[in-house]
Amino acid sequence: MDDHTSSSRRSFLAAGGTVAATTLAGCLTSGSSGEDTVKLGIIEDRSGNFALNGTPKYNASMLAIEELNEEGGILGNEIETFTPDPQSDNQRYQQLTRQAINEENVDALWAGYSSATRETIRPIIDQNEQLYFYTTQYEGGVCDSYTFCMGATARQQLGSVLPYMIENFGSDIYTIAADYNFGQLSADWVRVLADENNANVIGEEFIPLSVTDFGSTINNIQQADPDFVMALLVGANHTSFWNQRTSAGLDIPMGTSTVMAQGYQHKRLDAPAMANVYGGFNYMEEVPTDRNQDFVERYYEKFPDADYINEEAVNNYFSIKMYAEAAEAVGSTNQADIIEELENGMDVSAPEGDISLQGPVHHMTHNMRVFRCDEEHNITVEDERRIPEQFLSETVGCDLTENEETTQYTPADYYDEADTTQ
Repeated sequence: MDDHTSSSRRSFLAAGGTVAATTLAGCLTSGSSGEDTVKLGIIEDRSGNFALNGTPKYNASMLAIEELNEEGGILGNEIETFTPDPQSDNQRYQQLTRQAINEENVDALWAGYSSATRETIRPIIDQNEQLYFYTTQYEGGVCDSYTFCMGATARQQLGSVLPYMIENFGSDIYTIAADYNFGQLSADWVRVLADENNANVIGEEFIPLSVTDFGSTINNIQQADPDFVMALLVGANHTSFWNQRTSAGLDIPMGTSTVMAQGYQHKRLDAPAMANVYGGFNYMEEVPTDRNQDFVERYYEKFPDADYINEEAVNNYFSIKMYAEAAEAVGSTNQADIIEELENGMDVSAPEGDISLQGPVHHMTHNMRVFRCDEEHNITVEDERRIPEQFLSETVGCDLTENEETTQYTPADYYDEADTTQ
């Protein structure tokens, strides 16, 4: 956190701020988990198909909470946690979400890697009016009064990397995407952005999460002969694509909004599996700034055996600090009050750089970078610009300060290019 944030917290503590007990019913109580503690739910995958993605999220959350407790906690109270492993199982996510809300009385909840998980638990979140932070980069469009989406949206990520790819490699695009809501809607955004940049999607495939054999997909790409591929692959099984494309001699440049920043394939696979892959991300561990290096050192000091700090990990980290600042500002952990405070907007000093919360849409303006992986798996930053969330704020007109909503809007609702049958 920046100096302003730390000073703000100290001033609240010096004033003797404590969590006031109330008799309000349900989750929207002040200090719902007890007068002397603040309880945060951190439900992130540490086993199963998404363990590679979820473990760094869990680790960064624990680092943020440890640092806050060392500084005096929140409102002078120690932060406690509810941290079961959901095991990449959506049914278990539902059970644990209900437990977190109804039995553990968490003051705020961080949960889930995949969009399918988010949509599995979001009805429970909304029914209970639970303050919820979703930290994975995702397809976009969630306008929800109780959900704060901390990761970059597809339009932010693809809006950085896709124009770069078109400018440098050509206008014919082949898309391969995970076959669930994230991949399908991200592919919609590829079509929308291709149209906006005078390019064409000449092929498109949706790959089930269970698939590990990409032979037919590689053949299809070779026959289509695009200028570049947009690879929107997700999870441990899809990692096999990269060695298979290298073995097949598929050297077409590839853009992505998922690979490397999430599953750190450039660290886990032997070079040159990830050669000429370009990612549009708000964060990779390799961000070349002093601020990020300081964060990386603190992370590995706490977790010396960790493999990598992924994009979602820093979103967990800064959003927990942001929640703490909001609680200090309102003087309680009353969830309705904290939501109202967050909806005023907030500037955040994050490992990726200075960013800001767009309060009316519950999303972040991020520093979006185009990262390139070379044949030796070295990472360089090729382009960088600050990109706000635009779909909800500008196209949809979502304003959660004025209207309560629990809707996910899709590009097909607004763009002809995305209105195709999946």
